[in-house]
Amino acid sequence: MLIKHLDRPGLVHENGLDAQRLLPWPELNAPFEGSWCVIAPGTASTPHAHHEYEIFIAVSGSAFLESEGTRVPFETGDIVHFTPGTEHRVVNESGADFEMYSVWWDLEMSERFSARHPEGAK
Repeated sequence: MLIKHLDRPGLVHENGLDAQRLLPWPELNAPFEGSWCVIAPGTASTPHAHHEYEIFIAVSGSAFLESEGTRVPFETGDIVHFTPGTEHRVVNESGADFEMYSVWWDLEMSERFSARHPEGAK
């Protein structure tokens, strides 16, 4: 078992939120990347789109998702999926931190995973 602990004081501010990326983690061979994300009260992530598929998993608090002209509540336990090229952002209008986990992947990540994965490994 390998555990990578969350380093709250070491979160990096990027894309309008504070984050800790899953990678680099030399021992992990995964076909995806990920990031723990904290959106402070009264702030929002930067609107963006990218070539990867992505899911957000709401872990704590409540916020709103804005994407393609739609705005919906996003609360603890919710999961959202974005296809490549879909612009999106998270808006936290509450008085507490909103925390979520983001996972993204593309074909190149899957191919690198397959190339590193030993034949017959479980």
